[in-house]
Amino acid sequence: MTTPFAPKALASQLASLAPDQWANETALRVMAELMQHRRSAGAPKCSAYCPACLAPHLSKVVTAVEQNIPVTFVLPAFPGKSPNTAKVLGHLPDLAERESLEFLQQLCERIQQIYAPGAAMILCSDGRVFSDIVGMREEDVSAYQREISAMIRELGLTKLSTFNLDEIYEDVNFDQMRTHLMENFGASLESLQMKVRRGGLEGCAREDADAHRMYLGITRFLVEDASHPGQTQSRTAIQKDCKVRAYEVIRRSNAWSELVAERFPDAVRLSIHPQTCGSAKLGIMLLKAGSWMTPWHGVAVKFGENTVLLKRAKAEALGARMVQSSGRPSHFELPERRRVLRVI
Repeated sequence: MTTPFAPKALASQLASLAPDQWANETALRVMAELMQHRRSAGAPKCSAYCPACLAPHLSKVVTAVEQNIPVTFVLPAFPGKSPNTAKVLGHLPDLAERESLEFLQQLCERIQQIYAPGAAMILCSDGRVFSDIVGMREEDVSAYQREISAMIRELGLTKLSTFNLDEIYEDVNFDQMRTHLMENFGASLESLQMKVRRGGLEGCAREDADAHRMYLGITRFLVEDASHPGQTQSRTAIQKDCKVRAYEVIRRSNAWSELVAERFPDAVRLSIHPQTCGSAKLGIMLLKAGSWMTPWHGVAVKFGENTVLLKRAKAEALGARMVQSSGRPSHFELPERRRVLRVI
């Protein structure tokens, strides 16, 4: 198996290969670049050339290379800001989103150093899919989507584009959009509950373990988002409610994933969630620093030339200074690097 390489040396390395070998080698190197930034679940951690991890995705990259067209990635992400103001600065994108978008653009640009037609990444915003369940206002989701598109345009992030539910069902209201989505792509609540229960048992199938892990993760996020300043429910009541809502979030998210797969059948499927070896999606980081937090559940904290994502309350507890840009909150700055490193 090939080993990591320097992009500048690619032309001479690939020139002597036969066409079919060239396509496979190039595809492997494209995937190796992507997999340097993946989020993995379980142990042991796989190498960048793990055959099982590559199996669901490599043929799509090979096909793009053979046709001399950009490799397409789809990433369900950038849904809208958490409604919990202890986690975020507000409902609009800020420096956290900006740096994440720039990171994804740079990833595509690095792939272009390996393969001249490069890569394109479609950000499939799923905020409209479950906004009513997680407490995001519809107008906030609309504003967030508009700002993400504007940010991509204004920053010249030509490798990135967006796609959302509003583009599929244009002549109906938001509730009807979600109803149509679930009628066409949704699985039953009972089948999901069964998977989650089986996933908590030792020796369960990977698909069930993945469902169980996602259920626990979504429940945790819902509890965090519901525990916002000013709410009056008890912790026990919040947890009980969120355990119920988590199932519907996952059902909607899975339905959106199926719609995206149907709409972009030739694209390599990515995820913001950690994925196990051989999964149909590859988990991917959203910042070079390796923070596992997403921009919509935290704030950007700069220290020197570096940026990490933290919950707003944590940044404030560290004594970070809020910075504004264009008249609204943008990020935090913390001069002392050592203080940030202790909390990551």
